[in-house]
Amino acid sequence: MAEEKHGPTGYDDTPILLGQPWRVHDGERPMPTVVTPGATSTDPPEDAVVLFGGSDMSGWENKDGGPAEWTVENGYAQVNPKSGDILSKATFGDAQLHLEFAAPSEVRGSSQGRGNSGVFLMGLYEVQVLDGFDNRTYADGLTGAIYGQFPPLVNACRAPGEWQTYDIVFQAPRYQNSNLVSPAFLTVFLNGILLHHHKAAHGPTGHRNLSSYDPPHGPKGPLKLQDHGDLVRYRNIWMRDLGDYDQA
Repeated sequence: MAEEKHGPTGYDDTPILLGQPWRVHDGERPMPTVVTPGATSTDPPEDAVVLFGGSDMSGWENKDGGPAEWTVENGYAQVNPKSGDILSKATFGDAQLHLEFAAPSEVRGSSQGRGNSGVFLMGLYEVQVLDGFDNRTYADGLTGAIYGQFPPLVNACRAPGEWQTYDIVFQAPRYQNSNLVSPAFLTVFLNGILLHHHKAAHGPTGHRNLSSYDPPHGPKGPLKLQDHGDLVRYRNIWMRDLGDYDQA
């Protein structure tokens, strides 16, 4: 029988890490919280807030605080044109978002008139949803763009009607005495492909104008999904509040 090997669980004679109270390999440093992952890479982990699991819109409301009126069927929520944007009742600052979306399989229109919707972190910072497959439009309005600010690094769109996946890490802006200390940052993956790496947003999303962090806004906000008049579908929406794990 092979002899079992046991390594040290820490050291108390190593240098202090720069800017931290801990030593290198410090045995007294708190261990990370254990989080059980989902059964697959797209299933919510145990610490996620499931915003839409496929059965109802109870976690959502319209901009006036009334019930969300999007259509729910076959495990997905579909935009109900002219019913308006929907907002999650739960609010988040620093967060990890997972969701899946599909543009209509029947192609109608072109450019921004084709499978258009949007995902707004804190209800303010838009990552564009669009049928961007073989669809000419302006670059900072393509699927995966930080809308009106930064085009995605690549066009990673699947064909119309196919389910696509966003995984987004969002860091909320920081203010001190109403002055901006740090902007919002976004890291965005579409279908497993990196589109933005810790990209600093210019401010909350606008249209045909420059963004600004003035006036300041609060530290948390809802997830907003846009009704742009197209029959875009969403499913498997969950978020993790990263503020719960924020360690100086």
